[in-house]
Amino acid sequence: MAKEFYTEKDIEDLFNRGIKSLQLTENVVLTELAYEKARRLDFQLISSYAVNPPAAPVRPYLSERQTGPTAQVKPMPPVAAAQPTPNPPNTAAIENRIRSAVIAKLGDQVDATLLNNVIHRVVKGIGLK
Repeated sequence: MAKEFYTEKDIEDLFNRGIKSLQLTENVVLTELAYEKARRLDFQLISSYAVNPPAAPVRPYLSERQTGPTAQVKPMPPVAAAQPTPNPPNTAAIENRIRSAVIAKLGDQVDATLLNNVIHRVVKGIGLK
């Protein structure tokens, strides 16, 4: 059976026509904005299973009840403060290695300028620059 997709506009149109709920099945897909619009309009989404918006990752290890010794929570060890590296790594070499690995994996499917910008942002974001 074909899937039915609902957007924010679809939810608003249903609400304006006086429909206040929608039955969710495996063949009904809502966009993230549709979930938000339904929540703002107090539009009821009816489902026999847990409703997770598209951006909500499914984490069964968090939602399932664990039993036995694995259910005990162990304290996390203290995190040591990051020490500045006395000799910063050669970021150009790291960027080149990353670029080479991506090109080897994806070939010409990736835009070179975009790839360079992404690599630069990641390297800067993790504190190498």
